[in-house]
Amino acid sequence: MESVMAHMDLPSCPDGLQLVQSKDGLTLVGTDGLELRGDFTRLLPRLRPSAVRNELLVKAARVKGIHSPVVVDATAGLGEDSLLLAAAGCVVTLYERDAVIAALLADALERATHTNELRKAAGRMKLVKGDAVAGLRQMASSPDVVYLDPMFPGRRKSAAVKKKLQLMQRLERPCDNEQELMEAAFSAGPRKVVVKRPAKGPFLADAKPSYTLAGKAVRFDVYVR
Repeated sequence: MESVMAHMDLPSCPDGLQLVQSKDGLTLVGTDGLELRGDFTRLLPRLRPSAVRNELLVKAARVKGIHSPVVVDATAGLGEDSLLLAAAGCVVTLYERDAVIAALLADALERATHTNELRKAAGRMKLVKGDAVAGLRQMASSPDVVYLDPMFPGRRKSAAVKKKLQLMQRLERPCDNEQELMEAAFSAGPRKVVVKRPAKGPFLADAKPSYTLAGKAVRFDVYVR
């Protein structure tokens, strides 16, 4: 697996998309005018200690007796969930298999290290470009938590998909082997596996969780070893 550096050569994009570097950061631009850029600053209100400890994801990822759980986010995307975990004290390794999304995330992390309110959390986050299935199977030591939020065939956010997701869905392939992903997560030997799901969606790989924390739009299925 290859660690992603902030000043990497930019990867090639699918037709109709282009990566553009500006003073605001690396931006994915579509010919239809849509833009996508990693921006952790918009999460600042959720990162306050009184707020972040009440995030459902943070509650789902807690491990009794461990102050700073080691977490593997196997489906990082633009890293927003990982940032919440890092702000709550977790040490997070993020895997992102799509080269364009990984470049956007690397740029967002680099900018976060220069933002006072984000620097500490960003320092607990390490981005790895590559397939998490292979990475999980090759772990030198077991993490405390493996977190999964894969894109699924047929997954819908709403009738009018958000602009950010329109671009993401042109890059990220749906999860085509749920069973393999779950088996790889457990093969890493974590204390628990946390899976983010639509509130009314089926269990990943039809595996019934130990328990669930549910919100209005999403839920977190928790599998305890």
